[in-house]
Amino acid sequence: MPKIGFRVGEALVGEGNEVAHIDLIIGDADGPAGIGFAFGLAHQSYGHTKLFAVITPNLLAKPPTLIVPKVTIKRMEQAELIFGAAQYAVAKAVADAVEEGIIPREVVDDVVIICGVFVHPAAKDPDKVFKYNYEATKLALKRAMAREPRIEEILERKDKVEHPFYKPKK
Repeated sequence: MPKIGFRVGEALVGEGNEVAHIDLIIGDADGPAGIGFAFGLAHQSYGHTKLFAVITPNLLAKPPTLIVPKVTIKRMEQAELIFGAAQYAVAKAVADAVEEGIIPREVVDDVVIICGVFVHPAAKDPDKVFKYNYEATKLALKRAMAREPRIEEILERKDKVEHPFYKPKK
């Protein structure tokens, strides 16, 4: 089987409390990504329950994907959004990425994905949580597999863009 090594992707999609921010790693199961995947599932932490991305119970996404909540889950409403809309969004995006050739079909049994998922504690709309997390996961996967952004883009844009959550005082 071909190896893909260790790749990373990131995407921010949406607005308001339903905004989605995805950080992910995709890599060979017999490399550092696989070690992180196994360690992550075996070492749960309070308020950050890691879970597999499933399309529906008993139908795991492939490549196997470990969802790591990036915000402490404190209420059942939050848990329902993570274990429902966000989980399904990530699983569907992974499956669609394989179907569309973003992730080569021949590697799905030999790579793993670790997907950090941000769901705001005040998020309420499961349809928006699904939509934004689906789009962000798919975009992060595209970027990871294409090894984007390229260093040339980073260097060209780094002094021209603003961070959406930090505005320096002038």
